[in-house]
Amino acid sequence: MESTDEARLIARAKKGDPAAFAELYDRHHEAIYTYVYYRVGGDAPVAEDLTGDVFVRLVEHIDRFTYQGRPIRAWLYTIARNLVTDHRRTQARVTIAPLSDSLCDREHSQPAAVVQQRLDQECLATALQHLTEEQQQVIVLKFIEGQSNAEIAALLDKTEGAIKSLQHRALAALRRAIEKERCYEP
Repeated sequence: MESTDEARLIARAKKGDPAAFAELYDRHHEAIYTYVYYRVGGDAPVAEDLTGDVFVRLVEHIDRFTYQGRPIRAWLYTIARNLVTDHRRTQARVTIAPLSDSLCDREHSQPAAVVQQRLDQECLATALQHLTEEQQQVIVLKFIEGQSNAEIAALLDKTEGAIKSLQHRALAALRRAIEKERCYEP
């Protein structure tokens, strides 16, 4: 997305243009949901609620946002991170993953593959909880959302070198966390 295009879109949103808000939602919803999903341990209903709250805050506080060339997604990630932190403070550490009705609807012909995929997602979400906030952000942005180091550096306001270093430490910590969680048998 071109920065001048985003600047115009933000200006329209600041004027209260509903279509601008809808476009911001369409552009960023999936990325914010994915980020929140893995930060709340794979709890889809909580991720949906918190993602919705991110966009409510966008609408409520767009007047506070000043476009300075950094993508608005960086601001949305900050809002999401703060909401996840608040959520964690108010919730107990015990997480029970309900068996989703959609689990059976997705792939009738390969239920074992669907179950394994869900277990893998839950394992990853649980293992991510052992990482620092920054490590979690880098892992989700790089490997789940597929963003480049340059894009992540822009979103987190860091250098690409710092992102590479953080990614290396995060992957090592994630490997240890997965082993600790015993998600996979050797």
